[in-house]
Amino acid sequence: MATPAIADGNAAAGEIVFQRCIVCHGKINPAQPSRMGPPLNGIIGRRVASLEGYAYSDAMKAFGTTGAVWDEATLHEFLKEPILFVKGTKMMAPPVRRYTERADLIANLASVKCRKTNA
Repeated sequence: MATPAIADGNAAAGEIVFQRCIVCHGKINPAQPSRMGPPLNGIIGRRVASLEGYAYSDAMKAFGTTGAVWDEATLHEFLKEPILFVKGTKMMAPPVRRYTERADLIANLASVKCRKTNA
């Protein structure tokens, strides 16, 4: 199955899916300090494991050194099964297995107009 473009997702529905992320990543708009995970505002286009001040796993840091960027396709694969996509990640959230929920979540992340935190 091909990875959908952001246009395939519903940003409003993705806001509901995003509620699963808030506990570790904080709210996006307005940007709220994160608890454990890095903030997700500005995630689309951000280099993997690139924000200062976060204790990324060695596996995530290694993935980041490949030049990987959190684009739509990478997010789709990661969210589908985080612990298999980056073996050794600290992110222990349950996978977002439903294709439409992943597309909605990514559309929501891309739609938020707030301070980018790209490194």
